[in-house]
Amino acid sequence: MLANNIKTVRNDMQTLVKDAQDLLREAGHASGEKAEELRARGLAMLDTAMEKAHEIQVIAVQKGKAAAHSTDEFVHEHPWKAVGIAAGIGLVVGMLISRR
Repeated sequence: MLANNIKTVRNDMQTLVKDAQDLLREAGHASGEKAEELRARGLAMLDTAMEKAHEIQVIAVQKGKAAAHSTDEFVHEHPWKAVGIAAGIGLVVGMLISRR
């Protein structure tokens, strides 16, 4: 779910930035009132992209805090399981590193 949302927002941001770049290029060739309108639209698109990036950042921080809280609770409730899991992961990582 989160990966899907991130992918969607990333695609939206890429599209917004590309459209804003196109508008600003077009505004460079235009003059007068049309140029101002194109610049304003480009800036609005960039603002939208920044808002979406901020939304994703907030969601990522919330998910990270939730994961950290869940991990903390698990470790407090099952300390020896946590030590065993950490040792197992350390063993696997050690074996993978020693192969290289």
